[in-house]
Amino acid sequence: MNRWLVRMGLNGVLWTALAISTFAKSAKPLEIYFIDVEGGQATLVVSPAKRSLLIDTGFPGGRDSERILAAMQSAGIKKLDYLVITHFHRDHVGGVPELVQRIKVETFVDHGPDTETSDAAKETYAAYTKAIGRSPHVSLRPGDGLPFKDIRVQFVAAAGEGITSPLPGAGEANSYCDGASQPQPDTTENSQSLGLLISYRKFRFLDLGDLTEDKQWTLVCPNNLLGSVDLYLTTHHGGSPDNPKALVWAIHPRVAIMNNGEHKGGSPAAWQIVHDSPGIEDLWQLHYAADGGTEHNSAEPLIANVDQKSDGHFLKVTVRPDGGWKVKNDRNGYEKAYGK
Repeated sequence: MNRWLVRMGLNGVLWTALAISTFAKSAKPLEIYFIDVEGGQATLVVSPAKRSLLIDTGFPGGRDSERILAAMQSAGIKKLDYLVITHFHRDHVGGVPELVQRIKVETFVDHGPDTETSDAAKETYAAYTKAIGRSPHVSLRPGDGLPFKDIRVQFVAAAGEGITSPLPGAGEANSYCDGASQPQPDTTENSQSLGLLISYRKFRFLDLGDLTEDKQWTLVCPNNLLGSVDLYLTTHHGGSPDNPKALVWAIHPRVAIMNNGEHKGGSPAAWQIVHDSPGIEDLWQLHYAADGGTEHNSAEPLIANVDQKSDGHFLKVTVRPDGGWKVKNDRNGYEKAYGK
């Protein structure tokens, strides 16, 4: 075999180069759909091999499950391999009962039992547990992952805890912690949020759900255990103080997406921190933040839904195997490329 390879000479080299080029062109991209659920979360991740992961389901009532199904149809998938629930607030878990009546979910993933005990919280959690029934279900902890072969899914936070050792390439001292005091503990379900880092080759996407500032602190102060990312979904819908400079500036995102609603999230203070992050190229939004004014909203082409008449549009991220990637606005078709 080795002698045959040697005899191929220049023709063999050219053939090999052509084969590699053809493979690169035929390889499928990673796709991420940021679905408009009016200030909750529903993020659909479709791997190059067409395996799927949905992060949260938005509100109850059927509207958001319809929008998720529309995104799935656009992605060409008919079932979910994993449904990850970051935490049990109704804007993240409320859509589960309607969704499971329409599609098959192979495995449900969460942080364990709900930590809140109000009547409303108990009702929401009961609806979730009833909906999943006896389906496969796992509760994960920091450092756990999901068994995708073509992408890497790592959990960096769960059940009020975070990773304690730096990820590969991370661990440097974080100067943005200097002069800042450690936030007070938060005891709501937000603090229990699952946080995910999704990687495809060199591309890295961070989604921390509604993780609170005090839990973020342990991930980046005094040392940044996460490293830098290409794409950052603003935490807690772009709310403040849960997008502090100590986190956002440390992870150094090239692009951020804010999953705000018209009157939910999109805090001017948080928007400004993200907007001013060193090296950031663009801040995209799922909605125009009506309470932010023109000075705290991105340019119109970067906003998926500009008013109530345009609700339901998503933002789509496509990552090619060669490292190039782009964001596209479903409302107006505007897209922008990043990377190669």
